[in-house]
Amino acid sequence: MYARDNVAGASERQQPTPGDGEVEAAVQMLRMLADGTRLRLMWLLSAGEHDVGSLVTAVGAARPAVSQHLGKLRLAGLVSVRRDGRRVLYRARDGHVRRLVAETLHAASHRVTGTPEHD
Repeated sequence: MYARDNVAGASERQQPTPGDGEVEAAVQMLRMLADGTRLRLMWLLSAGEHDVGSLVTAVGAARPAVSQHLGKLRLAGLVSVRRDGRRVLYRARDGHVRRLVAETLHAASHRVTGTPEHD
């Protein structure tokens, strides 16, 4: 990489380098998504609320495993929970999380299918 490559895409106002706290939080979030079952769960939860039973069916994993993954995702702040009577409904916490999951899977799709990259 040449120095001129760094200048070519630089804007007049550079964003500050993220602080240690932001980097550590991002690393924790990405670690949670680095598991296939959790990433599948997050994809489903990004589209709307689901209970454990529907998630078990959708991802084809055992109920205890899905519950354990949901607990980890909740502790990591990626999932929120709402009670509806006796049912517990899970969903992706917010738009940032939904976009992170979507962009990750779209980028992977480009790589797997050979679809040209875009900005």
